[in-house]
Amino acid sequence: MRAECFRRVVWTGCRRMGNLTSSSTGGLSSTACVQLVQEMVSENCVVIFSKSTCPYCRMAKNVFNEIGANYKVIELDQHNDGKRLQEALAQMTGARTVPRVFVNGSCIGGGSDTKQLHQQGKLLPLIEQCSPCCAAEGSGSGHFESSK
Repeated sequence: MRAECFRRVVWTGCRRMGNLTSSSTGGLSSTACVQLVQEMVSENCVVIFSKSTCPYCRMAKNVFNEIGANYKVIELDQHNDGKRLQEALAQMTGARTVPRVFVNGSCIGGGSDTKQLHQQGKLLPLIEQCSPCCAAEGSGSGHFESSK
């Protein structure tokens, strides 16, 4: 397995990402937020839109740590456009609550949903569909890398 497959990435914001630039109001437009969410989800096998103090968010992260899977975390409460991103997530998924967990491009729900899928043995097969490098190996919690 490649080393980068066991990184946990926290993304807290950026001024420019691809074609998505900040609007004159100091933040991303709602369209840009939807595009940003779609880009994150399409480029990463597992993405968790989280808030740093949320116990259900910790629950979801703990599940992926337990199976040793690579995941990307966007802490909405620490992100420059967190409120707008949360609105975009609500528009896209029908739920405004966090966490919003995406696996292989699809929203699987929140912390309880993630834990339940894991307990039923259904989470790992979803992850394994992404790419060989994202599958669990052992029970490592991955490596922490901050990406801004």
